[in-house]
Amino acid sequence: MTLYRHYIRQFSGLTIKRELLVKLRQLGSYRGRNTNSQINEIPLDAMNHRINTLEYYMFGYKEKVDGVNRFLFSPLGNLLLKHLDDPKKVKKIFLTMLWAIQFPHPYGGTDRSFEVYPYRLIFKLLRDNRLENYLQAFEVEYVLFFIKKVDKLVYEDIINSILKLRKLNNEEITKLFKRNNELQHAYVNAAHEWDYYASQLISDIGILNFTNGEVITKLQHGKSTTFRKITKNNVSINSDVIKFVDILETNYSVFDDIVYLNDSNRMIKDIKKEIFNFFPKELLDEINDKDTDSISSQAILSLASLPKKIDYYSQNSNKGDAYLFEKALTEGFNMFYDVDAELIGGAGNTDIECMYITKNIKFAVDAKSTKNKLTNLNAGRLRSHRMKIGAQYTVIVTSRYVPAVLEDIRDSEIVIIKANTFAELLYNCINYNVRDLSYEMINELIEKHLGEDISEVISDSTFKMFSIKRGG
Repeated sequence: MTLYRHYIRQFSGLTIKRELLVKLRQLGSYRGRNTNSQINEIPLDAMNHRINTLEYYMFGYKEKVDGVNRFLFSPLGNLLLKHLDDPKKVKKIFLTMLWAIQFPHPYGGTDRSFEVYPYRLIFKLLRDNRLENYLQAFEVEYVLFFIKKVDKLVYEDIINSILKLRKLNNEEITKLFKRNNELQHAYVNAAHEWDYYASQLISDIGILNFTNGEVITKLQHGKSTTFRKITKNNVSINSDVIKFVDILETNYSVFDDIVYLNDSNRMIKDIKKEIFNFFPKELLDEINDKDTDSISSQAILSLASLPKKIDYYSQNSNKGDAYLFEKALTEGFNMFYDVDAELIGGAGNTDIECMYITKNIKFAVDAKSTKNKLTNLNAGRLRSHRMKIGAQYTVIVTSRYVPAVLEDIRDSEIVIIKANTFAELLYNCINYNVRDLSYEMINELIEKHLGEDISEVISDSTFKMFSIKRGG
C-alpha cells in the first residue's frame, strides 16, 4: 500500500493505472496471476483494488469531477508518505488511520445498520486487563464481527461473552461455529478477514504482536473445496504503541457517535470531508512532527480541523466561540499572498474586511455559525455592511443552511462557501507547498456566480488541482 501510494503521487495528473502496474512489477511488489503476459494485456483489476484499499484505510477518497474519477489524498495519508522512511512514525500514523475508520464506511460495502468504530473497539478490548490484554482469532470471529453498535452496556456484554468462550474446550467451540448453518458464510469470511488483517497487515506494520495458535476446526467455504481455519491465533498490542493507544482512546472513544452518512442536513461530499479529515493534534505531539521548511504541520492541523472547529463553535457552548470562528477564517484568508484580511466584528459591521490587492477589490466575509442549519440571511443588512467599508461583495462562510437561504441571496452581491470546502482547499495548498497561493481563482468564481453557493465549483477545482485521475 505504501509503495502504491508513493508512486501514485508521482503520476499525479495522469491516467496512472498501467504505469503504476509497470513500476510495482519492476520493484517486485506486484506479481499477479498473468506473469507471462505483456503489460498491455494485463487486466487492471488489481490497480482498482489498490485504490479501493487506499480509500478503505483512509489514505484519501474518490470523487467524480467533470465525468472523471479522481482520488484526493487525506491529511493522514500525506503525513504517512512524508515519514515513509521512519517505521516508528509510520506505525503510529497508520494506527491513527485505523482509529478513524467507521462503519458504515463512506467507501461503501458496510450495512447501514452498523454504527461502530471497529478498530477502536478492538484496541479498547486489547487494553482491558480482564481479557489479559489479548484476543484470540475465534473470539473476534464469533463475537466482534456481529457488533453493530457499542455503548458501555454492550461493551460489558462483549467482555462477558469472550470470557465465557475462554472456558470452553475445542469441541464445544466447534459446536458453536457449526450449529447455525445460516451463519457459516459469515464465520468463514470473518476467519479469512481477521487472520489476514491481523497477521499480514496490522502486525506486519508493527502495531500488533501476532502469535500462531492451535487450529480448533475448519469451516467449508460455501460449496467450494476451500476450508477456512478457526484458530486460537493470538494478538496483543505492540509495547511501542500502547501509550499512544491510551491517548487516542482517552480523546476519541469507541463510544463516540459515528459521522452519519445519511445526515439529511448535509451533503455527502461534506460528510466525506469530515471523516477523511480526521487529523488529531495528539498524533503530531506523539511523533514530534516539526517541519524544517516554512510550512508547519501545526498549520496543516489547524486547517484540516477547521470544519470540526466550526461545528464545535456553532454550538455556542463556551463564551467566545463565535470570535474564535471569525479568527480562524481571518487566518485562512490571509493565507492568500494577494489578500489582506483583518478581523473587525461588532454590531453593525462585517466580521472580516478583506482587500484583494492585485485588482484592488475590497470584499467582506461574514462567518455564520448556528447550532442547526442557517435559516435566513438578511441581504439588506449585509449590503449596508459592504457599503460601510466600500466592499464589492460578501462571502458567507457557514457549515450548513436551509435551501431558502439561496433565495435570500439570489441576484445579490453575496456568495456562500461551505467551511469544510474552504478548509480543504487551503489544506491541500499547504500540504503541496503552494506558497504563491493566489485569490484569483476564487475571485473569478465569485464574479461568475454572485447570488449562489460556490462550494461545489471550489471543491471541483480543488480535486482538479490536487487529485489524480483514475482512468484506464
